Amino acid sequence: MEKWYVEVKKADFDEIAHRFHISPVVARLLRNRDMTKDEEIQLFLNGTERDLHSPFLMKDMEKAAVLMKEFIESGKKIRIIGDYDIDGVCSAFILQKGLGYAIENVSNIVTKSENNDIEDESAENESYGIKGAGSKEPGKSREILDVVIPHRILDGYGLNDRLIEQAGKDGVEVIITCDNGIAASDQIAYAKKLGIHVIVTDHHEVPYEETAEGRKFLLPLADAVVDPKREDCGYPFKGICGGVVAYKFIQALFSVMVLDGVGKELLRECFAFAAFATVGDVMELTGENHIIVKYGLKAIASCKNPGMQALIEQCGLKDKELSPYHLGFVLGPCFNASGRLDSADRVLELLNAPTKREAMTIAAELKELNAERQDLTLKGLEEAVALAEESGLKKDKVLVVYLPEVHESLAGIIAGKLRERYCRPVFVLTDGEEGIKGSGRSIDAYHMFEEMTKIKDIFLKYGGHKLAAGLSLSKGTAEEFRRRINEVCTLTEEDFVERVMIDVPMPIDYISEELISQLKYLEPYGNGNRKPLFAQKGLLFENPKVLGKNGNVVKGRIRSSSGKGFDGIYFGDGGQFLERLERSRGIVDIVYTPEENTYRGKTTVQVEIKYIKFSGEEAV
Repeated sequence: MEKWYVEVKKADFDEIAHRFHISPVVARLLRNRDMTKDEEIQLFLNGTERDLHSPFLMKDMEKAAVLMKEFIESGKKIRIIGDYDIDGVCSAFILQKGLGYAIENVSNIVTKSENNDIEDESAENESYGIKGAGSKEPGKSREILDVVIPHRILDGYGLNDRLIEQAGKDGVEVIITCDNGIAASDQIAYAKKLGIHVIVTDHHEVPYEETAEGRKFLLPLADAVVDPKREDCGYPFKGICGGVVAYKFIQALFSVMVLDGVGKELLRECFAFAAFATVGDVMELTGENHIIVKYGLKAIASCKNPGMQALIEQCGLKDKELSPYHLGFVLGPCFNASGRLDSADRVLELLNAPTKREAMTIAAELKELNAERQDLTLKGLEEAVALAEESGLKKDKVLVVYLPEVHESLAGIIAGKLRERYCRPVFVLTDGEEGIKGSGRSIDAYHMFEEMTKIKDIFLKYGGHKLAAGLSLSKGTAEEFRRRINEVCTLTEEDFVERVMIDVPMPIDYISEELISQLKYLEPYGNGNRKPLFAQKGLLFENPKVLGKNGNVVKGRIRSSSGKGFDGIYFGDGGQFLERLERSRGIVDIVYTPEENTYRGKTTVQVEIKYIKFSGEEAV
């Protein structure tokens, strides 16, 4: 049961409104999102792609770009190693496109097969490469560049010894990681021992150990480590995803190779996938991310990539204005389903499909795979809820549910749904190929990665950040993990109560088309930039109708004491809603968001009810 609070952050809202030509309501909403400086407000309201931070502000970025330029010019064989989720696949694709373009357009490189003048036997050991810019035989980058996406079941997250061994056998001379690598010190040391150069691009937390002198951060000994979470990294915005780090790396590479002008169209495509990854990895849409997604949505819609076009069409979004919701809950799950139930290589095949026709076949497969994933998730969730309720596990501060038969790829999704249901941090454990695998999803009051670090000796492998994490355990240690993670937990009962923060207690009489137009300045909405919440007490809910095949939509008319009213919509148990509405004689308090609703070409104003309290009852 949630509690409602009103945000009380003071400022001269009229003065802010006058300075930025916005309404006082929008000025208050900006203050509620902790924007106090003029430059912050200006960036949020009017920022463009030109306002994005230089990639060279990131520690080791210039070093990594210069090294990669040298590796390309000397024809070294390069392997990209990504991850199997949206961010990991998008990051890998961005690097593949960018490095491939750089290789095709660099000068002074000749492939071993093309160098007919070399007769010395030592030539057998020469590095592979391609001809210079303007080569008559494009596509030679395939000879020195490839991509490996770890298999969720066989490899798990990120680098492992098997991937390094295989790279050595394949003659790989350079590994560049994306969306992983920061926690792979042992594997990177192994690669270096084999004579393989390693560049890390990542965005996850840097592992550390507590010492008498404080935290000692454990950076891998790679040739370059690009991660904004590095303690010594001065990049102004730490909250970017792996896809954005990869995009920034390609920007930097093009700059040092003087390709940023001629590669403009390719950078635009990479930018689209960086935005997709930002939403898919549930990054906060504040600061730089707000600009990336705002303009990235347009870049995705106009993207000429046949795979993206096909997926948009298969999901019924062709000619529709894309939003973060579409990326996160319609298109994104199709990306993730492949990595969960099959191999994420299929998504990379989609993005590399040469024609729309070939891409449509793969996109249809991914959509079907996602439907299968949804069914399996529902069954797993039902099992998890039954276990939590019947065993008393739900009383733990940190909910740990062990579901040995559930597919390990579904653990994270189920953990997220359990977190929403019980409003506490959740770990879902399953049996993997070797040992136990697990995924965690957290609440704002609980830093999951730091709490896991307190008991890191129990893990075979772990990593993540504040709100999400992954782990591996030895068989038979599930109960020990549950006990120890709860023993170090310092959460209080108050942390488990959902806090609904109301922006403005505003009567619905103030809703107008002009206000809704002003609210669009805050878009796109998403994690860290939620839709504005308003509230009013003592409203009348009239003419309720339950809709939807599951009876989980209620529509009606919301009316104030002045007589002004709007169509209202509520998502929840329709039958229960009607019973409680009858007991309350139609009188309700609501937390709401005003919005436009377009139906059959006609646009009207409606109220989306986010939370409701029936007269005489507590909030539900």
